[in-house]
Amino acid sequence: MKWRRLIPAVTAALTAVLLTPAGAQAGPTESRPVYSYDNAIREAVWVDTRIDGDADGKTDRVAVDIVRPREPAQQGRKIPVVMDASPYYSCCGRGNESQKKTYDANGNPVQFPLYYDNYFVPRGYAFVAVDLAGTNRSDGCVDVGGRSDIQSAKAVVDWLNGRGKAYTTRTGAQRAKAGWSTGNTGMIGKSYDGTIANGVAATGVEGLKTIVPIGAISSWYDYYFAQGAPLFDSGPDWLSGYVESPEARTRCQAVQKRLVDEAPRNGDFTRLWAERDYVPDADDVKASVFVVHGMQDLNVRTKHFGQWWDALAAAGVDRKIWLSQTGHVDPFDFRRGDWVKTLHRWFDHELLGYDNGIDREPMADIERAPDQWSTDKVWPPRSTDATTLRPGKGTAPGVGTLSLKPSAPGTTETFTDDPNLSESDWAAQIDKSTPSKAGFTTKPLTRDLRLSGSSEVTITAAPSTPTAHLSAVLVDLGPDTIRDYEASGEGISTLPERTCWGASTTGDSSCFKETKARTANVDYTVFSRGWADLGTYADPAKGRPLTPGKQYTITLDLAASDHVVPAGHRLALIVGGTDAGLIEPPSSTPTLGIDLARTAAQLPVVGGPEAFARATAGSRYSAPSDARLDGVAEPRAIRPIPGGTR
Repeated sequence: MKWRRLIPAVTAALTAVLLTPAGAQAGPTESRPVYSYDNAIREAVWVDTRIDGDADGKTDRVAVDIVRPREPAQQGRKIPVVMDASPYYSCCGRGNESQKKTYDANGNPVQFPLYYDNYFVPRGYAFVAVDLAGTNRSDGCVDVGGRSDIQSAKAVVDWLNGRGKAYTTRTGAQRAKAGWSTGNTGMIGKSYDGTIANGVAATGVEGLKTIVPIGAISSWYDYYFAQGAPLFDSGPDWLSGYVESPEARTRCQAVQKRLVDEAPRNGDFTRLWAERDYVPDADDVKASVFVVHGMQDLNVRTKHFGQWWDALAAAGVDRKIWLSQTGHVDPFDFRRGDWVKTLHRWFDHELLGYDNGIDREPMADIERAPDQWSTDKVWPPRSTDATTLRPGKGTAPGVGTLSLKPSAPGTTETFTDDPNLSESDWAAQIDKSTPSKAGFTTKPLTRDLRLSGSSEVTITAAPSTPTAHLSAVLVDLGPDTIRDYEASGEGISTLPERTCWGASTTGDSSCFKETKARTANVDYTVFSRGWADLGTYADPAKGRPLTPGKQYTITLDLAASDHVVPAGHRLALIVGGTDAGLIEPPSSTPTLGIDLARTAAQLPVVGGPEAFARATAGSRYSAPSDARLDGVAEPRAIRPIPGGTR
């Protein structure tokens, strides 16, 4: 990893070492819990966002609840900030136990959800919990990742760095200053909260030193659509109304209308979506980024971290990543002890400048099996190379081959969209001719084959109707024990026992329910997915009607992953229509003819084409079979709430 902004600090530290007498102690490497949490300062301020989102003639103020150790303030020492900006503090709650903020009779904060305050305040950090505009005790309106949402948190970073205004009450004139803050801020949060961190980092705001987005969105269009194909049956207006305070729902009708009018359900990429796409602004990011994502997250799907990671890498941003086998789950609930230790070291390094060596450790932690992790110095590994695999005709209709060899011109396969069937149905009958999919498999592997990163599948198809949706999935065919990401908990089970992470008060406990991996024994694992409206063949931003019988070529993005297909297993590519539970169906039910000679998958194989050739050498294709394979449950309908339940 490059740690460019630490060069002056490192130079100063080296100079200090050279000038320090022999035997003198080096600087601190870990913050310790030496401050009283019970006696901490708990206060609320309202920060002026400098925008008038609710059009009431006054700039909006967002509520900011703060807890910080009293002793540094008494000693005249400034401290850094851990911040979580969220729309969920009053409507829905945070964490596995859905904790909400609580207040005393005077409106002073009592409970801060999650463990960040309990753990970090005794170690010399302030914790700042921001209510996004339009939520809880804030003015303004929720605009779902737009200017108001992002400015809600950016304005607080500005205030912490002496550039903004805050007040001691929501409507009063008495100013509140952040003279206690160094200005060094780290933003953290899961889902919507982590999305806000991404968006604020993309502004390049000074003082934001690091962000830790967990299961976070990088482009709101890609949350609601996959290249024109709707992923949910509702849009951002529903989410806005769900999280807004009752008062905001009354005053924010104009914002609600814009979220309807400028986010059409036809899947076109409009100016509204462009405003909510943070990926093009990765060049402006000055903060380091510690990404955490579940590789089976079917709420905030893994395309989000993949495209964000690639853009940050191209911009030379300092990065670290954890990828789990879970769905939409916080690392506190799938790897608790290691997570808290790592996050502690990360914030100490990024916000306090401690030389604790975390910058010299592997960039990536990948969960290979439940609770079994591997590391990579760089992610994806440098030996990863795009490898073109091509589908071929097999011995039965829809049961084909997948190899480096191209198909002969004129080779085709045909399937009919069945909106009641999903990837689970397709994969379970991969070796059987079925009318709803075309499946292509490699020979059984003689060596492990690792795919690491994002994939693409280019498909040439002729539809029978004016509308059609396409799905493509990658499947590991073979027995395994995996986290059951389709079960309640999305790969974890919550236990009654509690463990404590920091200090507690009567109103704010640091003790949380423990979890364990929830697993399933399966015959196959779907590990990467992509979807598109075939009508976007000419322009991903705008769909158009199709001419029945005419061939169209389209490229689908397959979501980022890191998966090892073990020796003895097979790799499969399945092409189908509607992936039930994960995309909405088109207005018609097309039959599609696939031109195999003009269809190919570009996969990120570690070791490239040579590794694939070695892994498939010396084996033969399996014969078609009527046996039905077992996997996790079929995808369930997802509520379009980043961070919500499925």
